[in-house]
Amino acid sequence: MNGVSFSATTENRKGILLDPRTKLVLLITITTLMFSTSNEGTMNIIKPCLSLVPFVLILSERRFKTAGKYLLLYAVCFLLERIALTTLSGLFSFIVLAVSSIMTRFAPGIMTGAWMISSTSVSEFIGAMERMHMTEKIVIPMSVIFRFFPTISEEYQAIRDAMKMRGIRFGGKNPLLMAEYRLVPLMVSVVKIGDELSAAALTRGLGAPVKRTNVCQIGFHFQDVIAFLICILCFVLFLFQQQIVF
Repeated sequence: MNGVSFSATTENRKGILLDPRTKLVLLITITTLMFSTSNEGTMNIIKPCLSLVPFVLILSERRFKTAGKYLLLYAVCFLLERIALTTLSGLFSFIVLAVSSIMTRFAPGIMTGAWMISSTSVSEFIGAMERMHMTEKIVIPMSVIFRFFPTISEEYQAIRDAMKMRGIRFGGKNPLLMAEYRLVPLMVSVVKIGDELSAAALTRGLGAPVKRTNVCQIGFHFQDVIAFLICILCFVLFLFQQQIVF
């Protein structure tokens, strides 16, 4: 075979299996509509419904703790936002509204992006981008990102465990040293990991002049069609709401 073969399996993967292109459309839909300034009419229904999408996706993977934390955070911020708009006033109302509004707009997109990265292998992502005929100037950096954040998370956990053994933690003997002894090694690791992942991507054939083969199985299924229809419906309702406003 020409080039390098990237393999990935979804047999042991839990949860709702979606094509990487469907995940990308979901991410764009959620981040775009959640950041819209409109909170009237149908948007009062669309936004809470979209905020439940990452909860359902994470819950389908049986990550109950993560799903529960996200749902609790969003519910509290959503209630605080409504309370600040209806009952509070003055500077306190502005602060509560600002913090809660930022969280209700950012949290769904962040959780959807985190789910997308954790549930998509590099092979699947590269295969999807090749199907979309994306240029390698985009594919290579994005494929590095897909491994960058999980690797950083693992590195931070290793640093955290090492610091706990030395009593450097919140509530420990030297809590003020947490920033120095945790963040400085993490920053050094970030630079090294970025370089190593870039070199690994090029070593595996990304950027090679020949066409690579990919044995990763991707494609659209019934659940992908449902997800696309939901995204299209949300955008149609959003545009219809904007026409009514103007």
